[in-house]
Amino acid sequence: MPKEITPYKDSSLSKKEQVAQMFDTISGNYDSLNRVISFGIDVKWRKKVLKLVAETNPKTILDIATGTGDLAILMAQTKAEKIIGLDISAGMLEIGTKKIQEKNLAKTIEMVLGDSESMPFEDGYFDAITVAFGVRNFEHLEKGLSEILRVLKPGGIFVILETSVPDKTPYKQGYNFYTKNILPLIGKIFSKDDVAYGYLSESAAAFPYGEALNNILRKTGFISVKALPQTFGVATIYTASKK
Repeated sequence: MPKEITPYKDSSLSKKEQVAQMFDTISGNYDSLNRVISFGIDVKWRKKVLKLVAETNPKTILDIATGTGDLAILMAQTKAEKIIGLDISAGMLEIGTKKIQEKNLAKTIEMVLGDSESMPFEDGYFDAITVAFGVRNFEHLEKGLSEILRVLKPGGIFVILETSVPDKTPYKQGYNFYTKNILPLIGKIFSKDDVAYGYLSESAAAFPYGEALNNILRKTGFISVKALPQTFGVATIYTASKK
């Protein structure tokens, strides 16, 4: 199991509560700051997730840790009848709701405040489930994945987009320098929360990736598990299904 890393090390709150607090604080400039930090490449990765999901022609989609709804909004291109974006941060959902209304997608996309480890949905309800840069924020990873498995339909697709660590030189050294030194500095300059982007880089470095995460998915009960490294391995797209 991955070592638990929390945003505020001197806080008495649970990791879940700290993550919600952190995202509420940085919600206002989260989208623009993400574009800067990833040099805009995260948009390309999300489009790859969209393609994988669209190929399955889903009618119902759940986007977990939806944040301000970027991926949920993108999923509207699948022509799904119902898309739900779930997040524990009310601040992020508020911004996401405004974006959805501006794009006239309120009839298709619903934003729900909730916990990914205890979701208010029926068993086998969703044809497709996505999580972009969210699984490393789960307080109990396997519990969260088990809950995702529960609400996914048999034969449905589960897609994770998450940061990972490049294995090859010089990408590994460059990634380590950027995440440890540059990313927290950018976050400190542009964010109201000094520690938020330090936590995001630290949690990314410590989170299992590649075959390690594949094995956790298999242990949880997922089948047809694959890892697809992106951009020299700085991110990975994982696909899985349910019996």
